[in-house]
Amino acid sequence: MRLDRFICKHTEHSHQTSRRLVASGHVMVNGETATDPRRLIDAFSTIQLDGQLLQQQQAHYFMLNKPAGYLSATSDPEHPTVLELLPAPLRPLLHIAGRLDRATTGLLLLTNDGHWSRRVTAPEHKTPKVYHVTTAEPISVEAESCFQAGIWLAREGVMTSPAQLQRLGLRECRLTIYEGRHHQVKRMFAAIGNEVTQLHRESMGEIRLESTLLPGSCRCLTEAEYRSA
Repeated sequence: MRLDRFICKHTEHSHQTSRRLVASGHVMVNGETATDPRRLIDAFSTIQLDGQLLQQQQAHYFMLNKPAGYLSATSDPEHPTVLELLPAPLRPLLHIAGRLDRATTGLLLLTNDGHWSRRVTAPEHKTPKVYHVTTAEPISVEAESCFQAGIWLAREGVMTSPAQLQRLGLRECRLTIYEGRHHQVKRMFAAIGNEVTQLHRESMGEIRLESTLLPGSCRCLTEAEYRSA
């Protein structure tokens, strides 16, 4: 939103008066005087008018090492949710950027920045998501080429984007996908006649789960991490 429109919306001043107040130096943005009425601000800009605080909200970005058995939800009457693993004061503020099903473990991102979470998860942005996959049956030699060509998902009537499969063992691989469709990895393996028995997300884009972050633990993202999305 433009700064002058924000002042108009959050005070009793007219749009014309709001422009004059900004231009004459009455408004501060993030601790500095702002004189351009057309300056763009967001939900996390701190705005003051003649010393009166109009907006102040801190942006939060967390990585969580999700353990099995927790739902990627804000609340549930039957099962524990991932938000219960975070500090209580933050729980009402956060939402999940890229869900994992209850049995899946690994990297989960939580934030109160809706624009950021949309950048991370929007299919058109093709954010690479890397999973360590364990299967019930040996992974076929053809699996790599099948996933590279794309797998037809009948429910949506779409072909997946090319995915990279790196074999790590007879029943283990590292898989990189570029979408986040419902149960996508499990459905891709089911399409080639195999079953996923364990699924662990290692990274999303440049944000990688640290091996030292224990299951159920979380930490704030570094500035470099959240700016990479």
